[in-house]
Parts: sequence; structure tokens; C-alpha cells
Amino acid sequence: MAKDIFHDLVRAGLEAEGWSITADPLYLSFGRVNFEVDLAAERVLAAERDDRKIAVEIKSFLRSSFVTDFYGALGQFLSYRLALQRVEPERELFLAVPLETYERFFSLEFTQSAIQEYSLRLIVYDSENGGLARWIG
Repeated sequence: MAKDIFHDLVRAGLEAEGWSITADPLYLSFGRVNFEVDLAAERVLAAERDDRKIAVEIKSFLRSSFVTDFYGALGQFLSYRLALQRVEPERELFLAVPLETYERFFSLEFTQSAIQEYSLRLIVYDSENGGLARWIG
């Protein structure tokens, strides 16, 4: 599968925040279905003497319709989360979205309701200046 155009930007943002990339992509298999999540990362939390494991699906939202892109991203997120819950339950799944898209579309009442309803975890990345702008969920 082709990498999202902002793949390297999100990867660099994670690394800048102290995450170690452990898979690029993360291959999963559940119920005879194979999945490829864009990135897997972990970070040791010294205070807790434990590590935190995440998987990140990166989306660019560059099509003419935010709604169409959102439908695809949500379906993919929910499928990946189901597989992760069965195969790697300790790993949290995040959907990475551009800051501009978050401000224009993810701030709407509909999208905020979907985020709550489906317990979406988001990483908002700055596609113009680089870096991760915020973590939600």
C-alpha cells in the first residue's frame, strides 16, 4: 500500500517527541484478514517504569470532500482497532489528521459527535510547518 504524503512528517514528529518507531508499517492479521497500519511506536515512561505502545494511521484529507475522506478514514480506523484489540490489545490506535482539516472539519458538531461516539484518538499534525500540534483522546 502506498504511504500517505505526510507519512514522513508524522514519523519525524513522533520521533521528535521521544517515540521509537517499531514498525513502518505495522502488519496485523486477524481472522484471515491482513492489515497494514502506517506506523507503530513505543515510548518508555520512566515515571511509571512501563512503556506505551501506539499504532498510527495517517490521513491527508486532500480529496474534494472531507466527508468522503472521513468515511474512509473512520471505516479503516474501526477495522484496525478491532484487529488490534484481538492481536495487540496493549497498543492504542490513533488517527493522524492535518491541523487545517482538524480546524475546518473535525471541529464541526457532526465530527465531534463521531469522535465521541466511536472513541477516536487523534494526532493532529502541522502539514505546513511540521511537528505534532496536539493529541486528542
